[in-house]
Amino acid sequence: MVLENLELNEIKTKAMKKVLENLKVENALVVMDGDNNKNVILSARNLPGIKTERAEMINTYDILKYDTLVVTKDAVAKIEEVFA
Repeated sequence: MVLENLELNEIKTKAMKKVLENLKVENALVVMDGDNNKNVILSARNLPGIKTERAEMINTYDILKYDTLVVTKDAVAKIEEVFA
């Protein structure tokens, strides 16, 4: 699943949970571009079945472990740059 962007104004686990519920995602790897999405990363860290990772740090094991891969558009470009 590729999203245009994924941003949260504040660090709130409830807000991240609501975003994932709206996307109908339960067991997912959320791939972000760089460190500029600190609110998303910190908000998702306590959610069971959810892992966040920077685009340049993903690995095959994590991709296969989770049912859904949620990636921002900028992260797709970064993945292509790093792994191409």
